[in-house]
Amino acid sequence: MGSSALKSIVAAGAASAAVLAGSLPAAALDRRVTIVNNTGYTMVRFYASHRDAKSWQENIFGNKVLANGYSVSINIDDGTGYCIFDFKAVFDDGDEVESWGNNVCELSTFTFNP
Repeated sequence: MGSSALKSIVAAGAASAAVLAGSLPAAALDRRVTIVNNTGYTMVRFYASHRDAKSWQENIFGNKVLANGYSVSINIDDGTGYCIFDFKAVFDDGDEVESWGNNVCELSTFTFNP
């Protein structure tokens, strides 16, 4: 096989891979999001619920906290195939911050600021 034929096959394979990657089902997408706390307060609870959930899901942090200036990577995949999630953070001073309609299939970092 000539080198130009091989290059054509490689180029066609790369193009097919690009098309395939763009058409992956939502279930195959990465839902890891780095949560950054730049609020000046310690985040004591964090919730992420898909857009059709009737209530907030469990506290993702469990017994842990996220201090100001730190970040944590969280896999927000709840097994439903959803990409759109609402976030809720609760801080040690009692304040709560909610953010609605976050696309975790496209979002890699979410920062809570003052």
